[in-house]
Amino acid sequence: MAIKKTNTFSTSSKHRANLTPWLGIAAIVVLFDQLSKIAITKTFVLGEEKLITSFFNLVLAYNRGAAFSFLSNAGGWQRHFFTAVAVVAVVFIIFQLRRNPGQRMFCWSMALIMGGAIGNVIDRILYGHVIDFLDFHFAAIGHFPAFNVADSAITLGAILFIVDELRRVNKN
Repeated sequence: MAIKKTNTFSTSSKHRANLTPWLGIAAIVVLFDQLSKIAITKTFVLGEEKLITSFFNLVLAYNRGAAFSFLSNAGGWQRHFFTAVAVVAVVFIIFQLRRNPGQRMFCWSMALIMGGAIGNVIDRILYGHVIDFLDFHFAAIGHFPAFNVADSAITLGAILFIVDELRRVNKN
């Protein structure tokens, strides 16, 4: 009976090579997210707004909850809960990226979501809240909840994921 040898170095190197571009995209999202948050916190005080256009302001806001300030006044437990959810999501995304390296739109969506999740986790760990600053408003609707670059990446990633899934379903 012959024992088949496997070269674990080349296998793990191959997986790393497949992950590298997607981890790079996630890192770029984190970098832009964190740099934009540093700039806004150095320039604004909490609640300060600067009108940019008739429908867009920059504003420094803190969000202790999730999207749209969901659970923002829940007493503090939500910080740890949303951090844990994001960490689990990042681990799951890395697993999915390793499993599906040839599906480009899927990998783009996962990389964007992962970068956004990491950006917001950094805020929760360092400050106890997420820093938001992009504020869109329309006369008929009012103000949309403030958000940040990480939230934008998560949203774009979710849209790409849905488009990718719809394309895949329509192929069958």
